[in-house]
Amino acid sequence: MMTQTSEALAPAIDRTAARTFDPLSKVGDEQAFRQEIRDWLAAVLPADWRKQWQQTRESDLRGVMTWWLEERRKVGLATPHWPKAWGGPGISFAYQIMVYEELSRADAPELDIFTISLFHTPATLFEHGTQDQIDRYLGGITQGTDIWCQGFSEPGAGSDLASLRTAAIRDGDDYIVNGQKIWSSSSMHADYCLLLARTDPNGKRKHDGISYFIMDMKSPGITVRPIRQITGESEFAEVFMDDVRIPAKNLIGAEGNGWNIAQSTLSTERGLLIFGSTERLARSFALDRVDAKDSWMRDVGLRREYAGFYAELQAIRLMVRRLLAELEANPEKASPTLPTFIKLNWGPFLQSYSEFLVRAEGLEAQKWQPSIPGTGHSSRLRFNDFLKSYGWTVAGGSNEIMRNIISERILAMPRG
Repeated sequence: MMTQTSEALAPAIDRTAARTFDPLSKVGDEQAFRQEIRDWLAAVLPADWRKQWQQTRESDLRGVMTWWLEERRKVGLATPHWPKAWGGPGISFAYQIMVYEELSRADAPELDIFTISLFHTPATLFEHGTQDQIDRYLGGITQGTDIWCQGFSEPGAGSDLASLRTAAIRDGDDYIVNGQKIWSSSSMHADYCLLLARTDPNGKRKHDGISYFIMDMKSPGITVRPIRQITGESEFAEVFMDDVRIPAKNLIGAEGNGWNIAQSTLSTERGLLIFGSTERLARSFALDRVDAKDSWMRDVGLRREYAGFYAELQAIRLMVRRLLAELEANPEKASPTLPTFIKLNWGPFLQSYSEFLVRAEGLEAQKWQPSIPGTGHSSRLRFNDFLKSYGWTVAGGSNEIMRNIISERILAMPRG
């Protein structure tokens, strides 16, 4: 059921007279498929959705995101990357890419709080979960009633995730969990958590003895504390667990195999998320030039800087496209190193370009404004985008750690 907030976001069109959209019926005809998505977006997405979402309170964020997921579900595009075995449309990877292209070009909102739900959770359960776990949890994701978060990183165990200390001790039919997680995106909204905890502290390696659980976020003993960011929003939180009981049936895979399962979890998005992000920024990048035609684009020096950033952005987009092409040809043989190189270039580019815009636009750009959910790093709020850009060099493993990985695992250099 729509909340009052989500109802306000529905476009002012006559629903009874509106045509029915069915992009999936156009699969096989690329032009018709793309046009159907464009027509649907034009009909369903309010032109001023950014302004409306900017006024959304954090307590209403779940409502507006669920509204958008439901609109996508109506036309079969809530989970375009899901195979039919998962309850998805089962379209080819090429058509999945088209969906993300059209969403990006239309400046449609991102489903931020559903990232773990739509990507990591189903892939983890279908590869490692039991049939009972699949039957129990998948429906809540597809219907948009359940939000999942990820309990991986800890204070002192971020990039070095295998050093985690959260403990899970077997007690009959349950595990008793104690510990703390941090930087858990959307955990303040979450119903369930993909949790890593140490069940055996005596493993030969720190990677051993880690197990993977489904944790109900309503369980007694769980405390969630949102972390207020420098932009004023709270996208993630700390999660404290004090004698939390997790049923043994919520163990995913074998006890002690959590590290291996986690590696497959982290590789599930198949490049589509970074593809969407780079395409959205490319759209915003082009608008920057148009908007500045009578201001900083008249400055020769700034115009040259912009041209340099254009070359960098195209290089990153080409790397992402190459990754997608490799995944489409054979996911098993896609480059294991290309995602690392993309991350190493993407984060610093966001920082440099957002700093450039703040500098080029002057004092007018250097003011705080409420963030716009669902816009990622392309909100076009200059100072917000600049401040948020620094998260990319930390998230998913700091760039310093990534460089160490390249030197040791790819270049076979000795450890210093």
